[in-house]
Amino acid sequence: KGVTFSKETDVRPGNNNENSERGNWSNKWDYLLSMVGYAVGLGNVWRFPYLTYQNGGGAFLIPYTLMLALAGLPLFFMECSLGQFASLGPVSVWRILPLFQGVGITMVLISTFVAIYYNVIVAYALYYLFASFQKVLPWSDCFTWADEFCSKTQLVSDCNATLNGEIIHANYSFITSNNLTCINGTMNYKPGQFPTEQYWNKVALQRSSGLDETGHIVWYLALCLLLSWVIVGAALFKGIKSSGKVVYFTALFPYVILLILLVRGATLEGAQNGIEYYIGRQSNITKLMEAQVWKDAATQIFYSLSVAWGGLVALSSYNKFHNNCYSDAIFVCVVNCVTSVFAGFAIFSILGHMAFVSKRPVSEVVDSGFDLAFVAYPEALSRLPVSPLWSFLFFFMLLLLGLDSQFATIETLTTTIQDIYPKVMKKLRIPVTLGVCILLFLLGLVCVTQAGIYWVNLIDHFCAGWGILFAAVLEIIGIIYIYGGNRFLEDIEMMIGKKSYIFWLWWRMCWFFVTPVLLMAILVWSLVTFSPPSYGSVLYPDWGTAVGWCMIIFCIIWIPIVAIIKIAKAEGNLCQRIVSCCRPAANWGPYLECHRGERYSHIVDPKKEKEHEIPTVSGFVY
Repeated sequence: KGVTFSKETDVRPGNNNENSERGNWSNKWDYLLSMVGYAVGLGNVWRFPYLTYQNGGGAFLIPYTLMLALAGLPLFFMECSLGQFASLGPVSVWRILPLFQGVGITMVLISTFVAIYYNVIVAYALYYLFASFQKVLPWSDCFTWADEFCSKTQLVSDCNATLNGEIIHANYSFITSNNLTCINGTMNYKPGQFPTEQYWNKVALQRSSGLDETGHIVWYLALCLLLSWVIVGAALFKGIKSSGKVVYFTALFPYVILLILLVRGATLEGAQNGIEYYIGRQSNITKLMEAQVWKDAATQIFYSLSVAWGGLVALSSYNKFHNNCYSDAIFVCVVNCVTSVFAGFAIFSILGHMAFVSKRPVSEVVDSGFDLAFVAYPEALSRLPVSPLWSFLFFFMLLLLGLDSQFATIETLTTTIQDIYPKVMKKLRIPVTLGVCILLFLLGLVCVTQAGIYWVNLIDHFCAGWGILFAAVLEIIGIIYIYGGNRFLEDIEMMIGKKSYIFWLWWRMCWFFVTPVLLMAILVWSLVTFSPPSYGSVLYPDWGTAVGWCMIIFCIIWIPIVAIIKIAKAEGNLCQRIVSCCRPAANWGPYLECHRGERYSHIVDPKKEKEHEIPTVSGFVY
């Protein structure tokens, strides 16, 4: 009785929202599982195991763990702290440093491009999932869709054999007709393709000869793409309140499937050979002397944890102010890396069995990316008893891993819209979310044409590459060197409590020196070794490469554009304008007044002081 409640903080019984305007996670596990689902994606299954095998087996875990500690975790903790402190998304959070607000726009735009093609991969998984509901898997043999090069085994063209005491060289038909035996190591094979490879290209994708030949929309892939967007839209219709519940299934069930696949794979003949190729009976420590190994470890950690995409800031912005983001960051990073290692055992045990059955070296059946997910692994599963069941489980796992990451990516976009137009999102969240999904579905239709896989590969090659590294370098330089690393530590202590100097020693070392140097090294390496896009043996036309450059330039061009606009709108001479833009905005600080304390008692409330807002041509404010 007689108690009034502020619009900012609603403490009524049964209401978990500390921030009633933006909302908060219903409970901590909603947040943690959403973060795990965002970080743990397809790359953990189809890239990490291959990199481990390629870079010295178990020895690769040494640089991988070091890069986690020196680059991945510091950036992850920084972004989680940043989002939670200000309760703002990846664009508006740059009130901390208005000159660099374009970095946030770059993150959001790259996430938008990635969302377009990432859901196409989810659609591929859906298609294979539905195709698994057959007694005989359609890619298990060379059926009517196959051509003369399709074969379940390698076809020998010619070899050496012994005839009447002399070694002769003859074609294989002559050898077999005369009951001769090829001498080991002398066999030449005909160019051939396994059924899974031809099914992937001829049936699933209906792949054209190149980017120049667009062809028609593959209708069943378009329907799968539509279904994947319907699932994403349905999971996000209430924002974090609905997606936070969906992830209890989508984030946890893949671990159940991985465990089932591992147990099944470990019981198969040849599984030990596959695992030995993965970790190595005797790890090749000498590989650690190669710079490429360290670059692969750093790159894998960087992309696997999803830092600098904007999603970590967006998801953390819905935390309560005093949530322990420090322990959360460590938990999610450790779970992500353990998942990668665990997935490798499940993948390589079954690939080892495939090599045993097909009498080939494990190295010939190992692959990464699309070829692992839709060619090599399906081929291995098709050789197992009750193969449709194992196929269903595998593609269901890929589906869930993809959807988790997609949920967070779309939440990043809607969070950005919410920060710019809070009143619109409060009244029209469902229509806005639906509109975003419809728009991205329509943009993604080009990726389900007969040339679709080339577009998917093109966007991935340019947008998911050095552009993100560039944003990450500017992010850490801006926060640590311009805003102030010690100042940022004080902000974090307002949330998690005062810590000793020793406690922050590691983070200071990483943020002030090690992490920026590592990121710069990876960025320079990525630019120096950058190669034109290709898909297998298919090279892209010049106009396709130009389109790729246009996409990434469109994403990063906002960094200088916004900086110039901010400087132009500031007051004083050029030097004074730049200095003023390098200071936090007047409304930078904790979102709720009750959390500001003395350090931010001067803060200008954006809801009351509209004259402090500085609009930009892109519509972003603050």
